[in-house]
Amino acid sequence: MRLFVGLGNPGSGYSGNRHNIGFMAVDKIAARWGRSPLRARFQGEALEADIGGEKVLLLKPRTYMNESGRAVGEAARFYKIALSDIIVFHDELDLAPAKLRVKTGGGNAGHNGLRSISALLGNDYVRVRLGIGHPGMKELVHGHVLGDFAKSERPWVDALTDAIATNADLLARGDAPGFQNKVHLALEAAGLGSPALPGARAGG
Repeated sequence: MRLFVGLGNPGSGYSGNRHNIGFMAVDKIAARWGRSPLRARFQGEALEADIGGEKVLLLKPRTYMNESGRAVGEAARFYKIALSDIIVFHDELDLAPAKLRVKTGGGNAGHNGLRSISALLGNDYVRVRLGIGHPGMKELVHGHVLGDFAKSERPWVDALTDAIATNADLLARGDAPGFQNKVHLALEAAGLGSPALPGARAGG
């Protein structure tokens, strides 16, 4: 079994935040592959799903971002899921908007959700980095991350999360390069590149 974790903060006040794009991705995967709604479990909301013939537990921690590791650890221990089979979807400042990269391990780049998971479980899990762009100055980061996606950003957010859900079977089977490629092709087909933010910094 694999564990797909979307990172975000619970509550309606946070639901549209850039920091919650991990939640948005897992919600789309649940809608595409799940046969029932996410329900309260493991200090979060969880759902077992068959994704491309693979058993996957979808999880949205409700512990708030900086305690995400508690929910992830509880679920992983219950199902005896190896660290290498944990896939975490999270916002990434150092990628341009609508960009996606998959990697295993690495630094946490100041991301409190990743820091919490790494502190409690270790660092060698898979990260699906979802670009939200950088506002350009360090002092603007907090407001950018906890600000809602603008109306003009919604098309690429929807296209990105739709492509993630459609191709989640590749990720469930362990084909991270194939998954990443299919998502990029889907965004290109939709005519979506990387909408620039004022002063945004592309990277990664």
